[in-house]
Amino acid sequence: MEEQGIVLKKSADSDESTSDVSDDSTDMESSDIGDDGTPKYHQLNPETMSDDAKQKDRDFRKKLNRDAREVVSDSIHKKVKLIVHRPDYGYESEQEYISLSKELMPVVREIARKTLPLLEHEISSEFARNQFYGSKFQADSVAYRDFRYFAKKRPPTESASLAVGLRVDESTSMSAFGRLEAAKRAVIAVYEFCQMCHIPILIYGDTADASKQEQMSIYAYTDFDKTDAHDRFRLMGIRARSNNRDGMALRIMADRLAGSLQQTKLLISISDGQPKAMDDYTGNYAIKDMQQTIAEYERKGITFLAAAIGQDKEVINQIYGNEKFLDITNLTEFPAKLVRIIARYL
Repeated sequence: MEEQGIVLKKSADSDESTSDVSDDSTDMESSDIGDDGTPKYHQLNPETMSDDAKQKDRDFRKKLNRDAREVVSDSIHKKVKLIVHRPDYGYESEQEYISLSKELMPVVREIARKTLPLLEHEISSEFARNQFYGSKFQADSVAYRDFRYFAKKRPPTESASLAVGLRVDESTSMSAFGRLEAAKRAVIAVYEFCQMCHIPILIYGDTADASKQEQMSIYAYTDFDKTDAHDRFRLMGIRARSNNRDGMALRIMADRLAGSLQQTKLLISISDGQPKAMDDYTGNYAIKDMQQTIAEYERKGITFLAAAIGQDKEVINQIYGNEKFLDITNLTEFPAKLVRIIARYL
């Protein structure tokens, strides 16, 4: 697949080598989704970003870096030089997103349409009985003479009881056989579905060995601690880069999810190959690290799934196990299949 020309600009705080960001610090408003579920697109003008917003964004990037380094400080990855980026976006990103999302949105909207009634059932409108005060009088409770004669409406749940993490392998081999475009399309579909259903979504990409000073690179495209309507355009920064240090990426993302308040925490890894990074992160050593990471965070309530879209499906199956393994043979069907799988966890 031909790569798009999306530039990741260096920021003033280059001590962490994070990319300059052109977003605002406000939460996503519902007005960014049209009545039919289609995302509304905006002409981007990063130059209008206030100094205060830029500072908040720099602070957020620094926090992501500190947190990620703290998470791996007790692991075999503690000496790996890590940088967490917040990719930039621009007009080209917007145009690419529009192009890729056009045919996906009808399918995503249809799945969301079938899912939303389940969520509305979850957001309870039932009345809690036997209260000292409330908006509904219960005549049948008077006989008990305990003054609990009222019922009051239970407060609605603010969000779905599911949080989703999507990890994207950005190793060099992802550029082969249309895998990168398939991954982007799947990420778009999952992102828009989660927006429609108000599901917190964490989407990170990763690569290893970009340089001796950057042995592990994490790309924080979306993060539920700092939502932004323009995050959808950041997703277009996903690309094939270098090697892959899977266990480190899974550890960082799983720890972010473990801190969420949702009851179900689902972490899906989209990858086309087995782990391989310098100097010796490969073979049984890397596989053992991944399996130990998965086992550790399963005990903390994380559910893992692996979407295998490349030649190393047998190895990925061995790492994750049959019950966590998704064999994605048809890349065209991948986006809708992934969204339907997530919908089942609601």
